[in-house]
Amino acid sequence: MKCPFCGHENTRVIDSRPAEENNSIRRRRVCDECNKRFTTYEKIETIPLIIIKKDENREAYDRAKIEAGVLRACHKRPVSAEQLSQLVEDIEVEIFNMEAKEIPSQIIGELVMNKLKDLDAVAYVRFASVYREFKDINTFMDELKKVLDK
Repeated sequence: MKCPFCGHENTRVIDSRPAEENNSIRRRRVCDECNKRFTTYEKIETIPLIIIKKDENREAYDRAKIEAGVLRACHKRPVSAEQLSQLVEDIEVEIFNMEAKEIPSQIIGELVMNKLKDLDAVAYVRFASVYREFKDINTFMDELKKVLDK
């Protein structure tokens, strides 16, 4: 590992510990030349995941899109940042555990809805209304009835 300060190639690891829920390793390093310290993170490289959209277009998986959708659904709801983070982490773990190279966006949408249903009913209905593209009040009411029945 090259030192980011002086570019010297000899650095030593002085401390290692798990980071990000044990999904990566945080390493403190020191440069043998300039003695400056810096931190690196080591993470397992995952298979590039392709998402198949409704219109059959394909795009690279982007965690930020799930985060943005969940955040919009939970806007002004009593859901903590920690709960949101854990929800997105749980969804991502399920996605990568499928070990598929391509996943339809519908599967991800259903995962998000199932997790939101357990977290906050209003957030679930908000997400479902956009995801399922409710066309009128009747489809919206049908979804509400499903939530109320459970």
